[in-house]
Amino acid sequence: MAQLESDLKSNDETTQTESKRVLPFEFRGDGTEYFKIWIVNIFLTLITLGIYSAWATVRNNRYFYGNTFVDGTSFSYLAKPLQILKGRIIAVVVFTLFVGLAGAFPVAGAILYLVLGFAAPYIYNQSLAFKMRNTSYKNIQFRFNGDYGEAFGVLVIWPFLGLISLGLLYPFVLLKMHQYRMNQTAYGTTQFVFSAQVKSYYKIFGIGVGILLGLLAFGMGVLNGLGLISPNGAAVLAGFVAYIFVATYFTVAFTNLVFISTSLKEHGFNATLTLKGYVKVVLINMLLIVITLGLYVPAAKVRIMKYITSCIELHERGSLDDFIAAEKESVSALGEQLGDVFDFSV
Repeated sequence: MAQLESDLKSNDETTQTESKRVLPFEFRGDGTEYFKIWIVNIFLTLITLGIYSAWATVRNNRYFYGNTFVDGTSFSYLAKPLQILKGRIIAVVVFTLFVGLAGAFPVAGAILYLVLGFAAPYIYNQSLAFKMRNTSYKNIQFRFNGDYGEAFGVLVIWPFLGLISLGLLYPFVLLKMHQYRMNQTAYGTTQFVFSAQVKSYYKIFGIGVGILLGLLAFGMGVLNGLGLISPNGAAVLAGFVAYIFVATYFTVAFTNLVFISTSLKEHGFNATLTLKGYVKVVLINMLLIVITLGLYVPAAKVRIMKYITSCIELHERGSLDDFIAAEKESVSALGEQLGDVFDFSV
């Protein structure tokens, strides 16, 4: 018996050594502190006729990234305001020319729409690449290795097929979008792997449709029974409430699914958002925003960020420090120098 207890203890210690370490995400921002940044950003953006918006974006992102912690270390946002401003100026010029030509020359406008459709995947890839390489954790930058052909399928072909299938393919379309974005993202030189199955997407959509129909029927029944508004008005109001509720359910369900289905080498993630918890935060935020005539918006952003991060965990399998050290060596050995030619965000 003593030998058995000794063996069990030894096995338990081995299991603990080999088991994963759970590292929760944490957001340490403060609503009052962020309000000062937010109000200054709005004021300076207005008096500079929008030019300061690039600096405002950097300040916002640096605040939120810098206050998001995992394993005692925060994320960093590395972009420079002038990079963002350059991209926005290009976007405004292109949009202005696009609208002007489309209005003056309808045929040219149709051609431009076609050109825009083919340019969208490139713009999408460049935007994500900019965002990722300007995000770092423990001095290692993220990357997005976009492929034009795959992006074209995700942004153009699959949505079109979803449309002509009367929505039956939408769960599959969303899977392809998540799959593309996650599988093309890397931390240093190691790519994330997204392993969700299409049946999980159809299950979530099925539950969402069931909730939508149930709320519509219940809401219209109650409102028509009260007789306070017309049947058409009851349908519109019930539909609006049902839409908000289902959209919230989708946000919670798909956030959990994406994190649970994503891994980085041997390390995994978990997310445990609940519909009750998320709705509670959203309703309180909406109420306080209305009461304060919009002044609670910064605190609302902090509040929702705190809730979401409190529900996300990194599951360490093996040594995260060893993995990061290896990534630093790989990145250094790679020696990749990204030029500034396309170094902008739209």
